[in-house]
Amino acid sequence: MLRRRDVLRAAGVGALAGLAGCGRSGDGPDGDLRLVLANHVWGNAIRERIGEFEDLAHRRVAVSTMTADQVSSTYNVKLNASAPDIDVMMYRPLQEQLLFARNGWLADLTDLVTGDAEYDWADMLEGARERVTTEGRVFGVPIVTERAALYYRRDLVPDGPPATLDELFSTAARLHDPAGGMIGFAGRGQRNFAVSQFSSYLYSFGGDFIVDGRSGIASPEAIAAYEYYGRLLREAGPLGATNMSLEQITPIFAQGKVAFAIDADSVYTNFVDPKTSLVGDRTGFAPFPAGPAAPGRTTSRPGVSRSTRSRSGATPRGSSCAGRRARPPCSRCSATGSPGRGRRCGRAPRRGRASRRTWPRRWRRVPPPGCRGTAGRGAGRRARDIVGRPMVAAILGEDFVAEARDTSDEFDDFLVRDARQRRI
Repeated sequence: MLRRRDVLRAAGVGALAGLAGCGRSGDGPDGDLRLVLANHVWGNAIRERIGEFEDLAHRRVAVSTMTADQVSSTYNVKLNASAPDIDVMMYRPLQEQLLFARNGWLADLTDLVTGDAEYDWADMLEGARERVTTEGRVFGVPIVTERAALYYRRDLVPDGPPATLDELFSTAARLHDPAGGMIGFAGRGQRNFAVSQFSSYLYSFGGDFIVDGRSGIASPEAIAAYEYYGRLLREAGPLGATNMSLEQITPIFAQGKVAFAIDADSVYTNFVDPKTSLVGDRTGFAPFPAGPAAPGRTTSRPGVSRSTRSRSGATPRGSSCAGRRARPPCSRCSATGSPGRGRRCGRAPRRGRASRRTWPRRWRRVPPPGCRGTAGRGAGRRARDIVGRPMVAAILGEDFVAEARDTSDEFDDFLVRDARQRRI
């Protein structure tokens, strides 16, 4: 007899890296489970383990994988129409949690995550729990944490990677030779999708998106961060940087055309996989370079759609990969490129620590995951479009200071409207 807890554990194996559950399923509570994943290394690892869930739950799982922008578009259309063909979905709490919860698109998982002592919800990082909780209700499960990490060509910087942002700029500018086929630095420049990575620069300059409840994007610290990031991509980055996100950065790095790149540490296999990268054996990893203040970090999570008719079987909270006791499946997921679990620092289980030894040796100098809160706080999709405008202006060499001041007023108005609408 398959126990409810076993189903929930198995669901966790099949629903990593930011999932949510919908409220309706076309095949009913015993039919196929429809899982939607973003193109992420966690999703790649989980796809290989779907069969284990199917054997345990005696249910078939239909998996769809899309790019991040395709996922967002699909959710906006299908969830708004109460489409019955999404049961469990990978989502981005920083961008989508409040909107999805407010619209009634996510299932309330509070009783499931808090009612199982073995799962130990309180052991999750406070910041991770906050990001999936709205009005006291839990709508997703933290399963992956991410930090901005520096990827670099070890053969081009034999003395080691730059330790500061100033050193990063000077070295990237020196190596930048588009005519010779080498780009000094590649980073996200697409307005909405770049904000999570830009946040590390913002925090490193001592700024924040929101300060004392009001917009902080026109502060001197934020202006300095916009200036730096815009100058870095404008003078040492690729053409068309404002149209680039992760999907555009990793291919040109893998082709050996980029000296430095900064993106999430959880996608490191995209940079070193010998099947896709010509320079994987020459790629190094390093912490985010130091600025005037400490660098920032980001996180990802899973949730369940409110429309699913398979709430128990679809719940992505499974102890196997997200629980306090990281069972072997979780260790194996970590080994394939999903380092962060969202659990408290210093409390990683023995198997979790052991799995870290399976990462590339040169990766271990990057700080372990889960020791700091998330980036992009308070910035949903609309907010990211707003705060990303000065960044795009800086990359293009336009008057980003004036843009930041105008945008700051708009962001203040947004924060007022958002505060009025936060109740669900």
